[in-house]
Amino acid sequence: MEAHRTFAVSRTWWLRAAWLVLALAAALYCAWRFAGPSPLQTNLLALLPATEADPVAEEAVDRLAGALGNRAVFVVSSDDAVHARAAARQLGATLAASGAFASVTAQLPPFDLSRIARFYLPYRFNLLTPADRRSLAGGATTLHDALLQRLYGLPAAGLAAPLADDPFGWLQHWLGSLPLATSNLTIEDGLLVSHRGSSTGVLVVATLRGSAYETDVQRAVLAAVTQSEARLKTTFPDVTLARTGAVFYAEAARRASEREMHAIGIGSLVGIALLMLWVFRSPRLIVLGFVSTALGILCALATTLLVFGKLHLLTLVFGASLIGEAVDYSIQYFVVYLGAGQAWEPRRGAREVAPALMVALATSLLGYAILTFAPFPALKQIACFAMAGIAIAFASVLWLLPSLLVRPARRAPRTLFTVAASMLTKWQALLVGRRTLRVWIVAALVTLVAVPGWLKLASDDDIHLLIQRDPSLVAQERIVTEAVGVDNSSQFFVVRGESPERVLERAEALATKLGALTDASGTPGTPLVSGWQSVASFVPSEKQQQADRALIAAHVFQDPAALRAMLAEAGFRDEVTNTWLAAYAQSSAAALHIDAWLAEPWSQPFRHLWLGRSKSTPDAFAAVVIPQGVAAANEAVLAATAHAVPGVSFVDKAASVSRLFGAWRVDSAIWLAGALLLVFVLLMLRYGVRGGIATGLPVLIAIGVTLAVFGYVHVRFTLFNSLALMLVLGVGANYAVFLREGAVRAPAQLGAVWTGVLLSAATTLLSFGLLGMSSMPALKSFGATLSLGIMVSVLLAPLGIPATQRRAT
Repeated sequence: MEAHRTFAVSRTWWLRAAWLVLALAAALYCAWRFAGPSPLQTNLLALLPATEADPVAEEAVDRLAGALGNRAVFVVSSDDAVHARAAARQLGATLAASGAFASVTAQLPPFDLSRIARFYLPYRFNLLTPADRRSLAGGATTLHDALLQRLYGLPAAGLAAPLADDPFGWLQHWLGSLPLATSNLTIEDGLLVSHRGSSTGVLVVATLRGSAYETDVQRAVLAAVTQSEARLKTTFPDVTLARTGAVFYAEAARRASEREMHAIGIGSLVGIALLMLWVFRSPRLIVLGFVSTALGILCALATTLLVFGKLHLLTLVFGASLIGEAVDYSIQYFVVYLGAGQAWEPRRGAREVAPALMVALATSLLGYAILTFAPFPALKQIACFAMAGIAIAFASVLWLLPSLLVRPARRAPRTLFTVAASMLTKWQALLVGRRTLRVWIVAALVTLVAVPGWLKLASDDDIHLLIQRDPSLVAQERIVTEAVGVDNSSQFFVVRGESPERVLERAEALATKLGALTDASGTPGTPLVSGWQSVASFVPSEKQQQADRALIAAHVFQDPAALRAMLAEAGFRDEVTNTWLAAYAQSSAAALHIDAWLAEPWSQPFRHLWLGRSKSTPDAFAAVVIPQGVAAANEAVLAATAHAVPGVSFVDKAASVSRLFGAWRVDSAIWLAGALLLVFVLLMLRYGVRGGIATGLPVLIAIGVTLAVFGYVHVRFTLFNSLALMLVLGVGANYAVFLREGAVRAPAQLGAVWTGVLLSAATTLLSFGLLGMSSMPALKSFGATLSLGIMVSVLLAPLGIPATQRRAT
């Protein structure tokens, strides 16, 4: 006997030591990960799956987002133009002095515009605008008119080419067609200025020191902007500041998620502690329950970081709500502990509660496992976090709590258990009476009432269900967009080819088709889009350059004597004519290439249009063409235009994700049906056919009632409602299992078991119900669906009690 007692004590200490080592290992790993660069992920795009069939197109989405995401754009506005300019200079100086940015541009550096003309000058005989191509085809008369227009016409506003180098104005026309100023901005006193009515806005652009999604970068930028804005208000009270950029949206999302995580976590902890204290009247049990839960969450955090490397804040917010579910297992163990009284034996108590916990764990894991099939990275993280957390909580109840809860309970809430037993008896009588047939009658009545709600159910697959942008930032972005005059559109064309030349050829073909499109709903001849940005506007393909040179050769240089005579008659000296003709002869091998254009400093604002060699597809090159004025009315036409040009695809990330939402919403209904079938099979294997059906019926009815309520109250059904129903299945099935196992294990203690079930449901409802505080519609959908489904599941859980136990109560 003494040897057995010594072995038991030794085993108890070894178990405690093993769990302590596990907790320390998980804590140290998490501390190590957070000690370096923050593993927290605030990039909203990271929530989105790959939606484009072409990997080059998906790469273009990422590259374009990265190129534009490292900028912060400000517009300083005032009705006093002098104040607006002075305030913009002050803002640029304070932002630059803050050290939060790699560069800040308010006052434009001196730039010689003639540099652009000098760059294109060696290729001038290869560059023609569409109008000049048509004009040259008109013959010598048209050529003569072009020469007179160049000599006696009004000077061109903008980039100019020397008359001696460009007697017919072809280069000047080409320079004038460059989309260098496709916005409302003009350069005034070295500033980029926009005038809208009586208001003057001045643009200030800053480049970040790191990724917009790094916490340190966000905090530094926000501190610098807050301080600079305060100084502006002091110096120029009439000035307003609007800002936009990925860094501001990411910072707002991070702050909102952290706030929600703290609110949900603290609210759950306090609420659960008070509930457990009211029921168990033992601070010791509360501490042990939270030890089990804390182990689950700590190990879940470490596991998720180990598997994914990053942790999205959405996962942390959802993880905070996992407290209510993870504590369920310890609650069921405490119910057995209190019911045993002085006859308590820890290992036997664990064996008694193990079957119920194992069935409950299996159903919960099944519900979360289905989330891993969803294409959204954040949902996969949530599934991993939840599965690891509840698995560790389950294991700690069976193998840690018995080593900590050794002494019998001094007192048990017998009065509460008696009241609970009485309530259960009355509720059972109302639900099923003493005849099993009434179970089916209840199910039939619920179905009859639910059918009209099901028929009214409508769906919504909008991407904004996943991402909710801060309204104040959206309003400021609108101000910036209106001031600049360029759409901040997420729709664009991706042009790919096996060489840079093929990409440029296809971009030109696309531009030709876009130029031919007209708006059928408006004035005849109105363009369908207001314009587009394309690298082919700056660098024509070699094929087009050769065609333009051939056109010039055929219509201008085929008769050198006549050409000389025309230029002499116009007053050109012989040496000027000779130099120009020699330049033409020497430029026969000259061709403009994309690399030369990319090397020019002034091409920097447009380099994002050229993606170059693809990383995902090494034999492919790509570029983007960004149309302006894309709307729902013309989007289908633009997509059809892309299909008409080989190697071109129209990318609309938001629409693609929304379509994926819809497809997965439908697929998830099939997955839910399959999961229901698996749960019923699992329950039948445990309780027999009738017992399995009776035990699974509450959660089946709960799912049906939830869908019906959404239909009646006109809440649109989304993918996230559907995925939440998976969790209703996994979590809601536990209550009937707990009640049935408790009834079979100890019929006399059914009041205690029912108390534990209600307490488990209350803690879970408290945690998941707090998700309704989230600013993210996806989490709100999760919270509403889970709360309603769990509530119905626990109310109908007595349907699963075996008939013999129902008669006994």
